[in-house]
Amino acid sequence: MNILLLGAGGREHAMAWKISLSPLCNKLFIAPGNAGTALCGENVAISPNDHKAIGRFAVEHAINMVVVGPEEPLVKSLGDFFASRKELEDILFMGPGSAGAQLEGSKAFAKSFMQRHNIPTAAYKAFTCDTLKDGLAFIDSLMPPYVLKADGLAAGKGVVICSTKEEAESTLNDMLCGAMFGEASRTVVIEEFLKGREMSVFVATDGNTYRILPAAKDYKRVGEKDTGANTGGMGSISPVPFASHQLMNRIEQRIILPTIDGLKSEGIPYCGFIFFGLMVVGQEPYVIEYNVRLGDPEAEAILSRVDSDFAELIQLCCQGRLHEYTLKLSARYAVSVMLTSGGYPDEFDKGFEIFHTERASACRLFYAGAKEKDGKLLTNGGRVIAVTSVAATLEDAMALAYDNARIIDFKGKYYRRDIGKDLL
Repeated sequence: MNILLLGAGGREHAMAWKISLSPLCNKLFIAPGNAGTALCGENVAISPNDHKAIGRFAVEHAINMVVVGPEEPLVKSLGDFFASRKELEDILFMGPGSAGAQLEGSKAFAKSFMQRHNIPTAAYKAFTCDTLKDGLAFIDSLMPPYVLKADGLAAGKGVVICSTKEEAESTLNDMLCGAMFGEASRTVVIEEFLKGREMSVFVATDGNTYRILPAAKDYKRVGEKDTGANTGGMGSISPVPFASHQLMNRIEQRIILPTIDGLKSEGIPYCGFIFFGLMVVGQEPYVIEYNVRLGDPEAEAILSRVDSDFAELIQLCCQGRLHEYTLKLSARYAVSVMLTSGGYPDEFDKGFEIFHTERASACRLFYAGAKEKDGKLLTNGGRVIAVTSVAATLEDAMALAYDNARIIDFKGKYYRRDIGKDLL
């Protein structure tokens, strides 16, 4: 098959790596890709949000399957575009249409969906600038801390946790009426704060059958011991030591199955990945958020533990034949440590040369914000490289990842030194 993968981050490098290993893959194109995906296939200078350009490329290059990495093209109806064009309708497409993409595209829709299908989640209400007074009254009815979420897409940074009522009131005003997150915060969901342990669970589904991919735990805060601003993700580990068989069974029965069944009952076709962001309170799982794609940096860890053919998984999903797929997982631990630009997630400089990648060993480097120019590897984003190691124990995987994180260098390099430590 000729396969087109959309995206440019570390998640897409990990997906490109796994797809390129498949005997099903004849030619892999990545749009727009990065320095890492160029090692797995051919990068193409097309935006994932340019529907017409992607469609033209797919026809001109006899693409058999399109795989969407990030959420934005899905929320912006790329799936619907392919389904509605005669020349594109026979191309396999991994990702939901706009109806299914609402699970991530609208926090208010997602919370309402969970409520309709009795899926455990935190108590919530949604507000707009016109109902700001009601929002302030709802804050007054809750106990701190307070969780405020922009309804739309905000590059993973649209969630603000406020420790005081005054901070929550000011933030709500800024989000709703001050366009703190632009269009994304025209509606804001305020929800009850749940205290517990976070984890991420992923499934691939053809709308009927599903396969549960490895679970992971990611680390969102920029500072060690989970302090500082939220980021796109500073690292991840898989499997999750506290995710017992009993807990995973509870997650499947109370969350995964009702979600798949709920989509079917509402007539929402869904072919793609679903990411369940969970909070485990005691031994009870609650959904914090849905995403309609794999996580980043979780993908770098979980795909390192998938031993079966990833391209075949995607193909059978798209063909409605996922029941034929046997998922094989490694029992080993994967640890991914994100090297970031100094100043991230706020302002940072880029264009600095990255040194010593050739000295990395017993790990895989998934490039996120990295590009090649004039034969040099340069930083090109806030999150630069996910250093990912796999070993028999969590301690050994951590040691390997951190040994390599220290070797690789660039101006302003920063990384958290406690990824996985809380789970030892």
